[in-house]
Amino acid sequence: MDIFEKAYLYDLADKAREAGIYPYFRIIQSDQDTKVMMNGHKVLMLGSNSYLGLTNHPYVKKRAIKAIEKYGTGCAGSRFLNGTLDIHLELEERLAALVGKEASLVFATGYQANLGAISAVASGKNDIILTDKLDHASILDGIKMSFGKMVRYNHADMNHLERLLKLHKNHPKVIVTDGIFSMDGDIANLPAITFLAEKYGARLIVDDAHSVGVLSADGGGTAKHFGLTEKADLVVGTFSKSLASVGGFVAGDEKIIDFIKHNARSLIFSASLPPGSAGSVMGALEVMEKEPERIEKLWDNTRFMLEEFKKLGFDTGHAETPIIPVIVGDDYQCFRMWKMLEEANIFVNPTVSPAVPKGQALIRTSFMATHKKDELQYALEKFEEAGKQLGII
Repeated sequence: MDIFEKAYLYDLADKAREAGIYPYFRIIQSDQDTKVMMNGHKVLMLGSNSYLGLTNHPYVKKRAIKAIEKYGTGCAGSRFLNGTLDIHLELEERLAALVGKEASLVFATGYQANLGAISAVASGKNDIILTDKLDHASILDGIKMSFGKMVRYNHADMNHLERLLKLHKNHPKVIVTDGIFSMDGDIANLPAITFLAEKYGARLIVDDAHSVGVLSADGGGTAKHFGLTEKADLVVGTFSKSLASVGGFVAGDEKIIDFIKHNARSLIFSASLPPGSAGSVMGALEVMEKEPERIEKLWDNTRFMLEEFKKLGFDTGHAETPIIPVIVGDDYQCFRMWKMLEEANIFVNPTVSPAVPKGQALIRTSFMATHKKDELQYALEKFEEAGKQLGII
């Protein structure tokens, strides 16, 4: 049997394209602003993770260009060998300070940061990794790369987590959780998780991919938001959301970061973060510090949209952040709603089973500090029209 046979037989994407309901790999012809160019016309962007609206900020672009002019376009090697630049070290100091840790380590992607940190820390065959069932795929893949055992607890279910901790009380263990969950838009119950981690002798890793630049007044993430900086042993973050670039980092005690630096395969065997990306992140951090009103505006927009969606009668689940799911239910209805919004020049992300449980299909919306009220009002009008036409509200 040909190993490629499964690829030749795969026809789900073709069927979706033929039906006109294929929502992936859409081509954008402009920068990631509140409006983007698609097929030659402007579309309102409600599907970007650029929460602070910094991807096209003049200063951020200037810092990227300056870094390229000094260091070139790439490092031509891994951090382990010839790919460590002084700008990497400067960035690591800034990131550690932001999340309140002794040290940090920069990776080429956020996905690699989770792979490297988790697989390095949970390297023993008796190690237990407890993970929320809605944690990001990079966390699950990092666990698969480790020698530890994955144990999953029901989403945000602290009673279930405690039962599992009791069950594995004699094993070395670490709890890994998203700070903000990327589809549901809710925040991890970090006070309860840290209490249980201490009670049962577990370490804690918080993935702040969607939390940096969003939670706490300075954008320092989930642990800072709850005043629990010291309780989170490791904080993982990405640059592809609020920090306007690509890449990732892990931060924690200096000794632990040094261990990860020498044992994370995704760092050692991958080329290092390009200079331009490092420069743009430095720029984004500087803008975030100088313009704290961006985070305030992000939360103004978030509160407004949450309230208005609920007034219209939409089910937004447990959302409490700039990620707001509009729960549609049926997969086909979800695609129909997405298509109606697309025809109204609104970019959103439909999410259907198996990415979400059957009957819980949703339209994922996400908001930026730079969205204007008239843009949000237009979106609400079109959501209301589509929702009523489909019988969702």
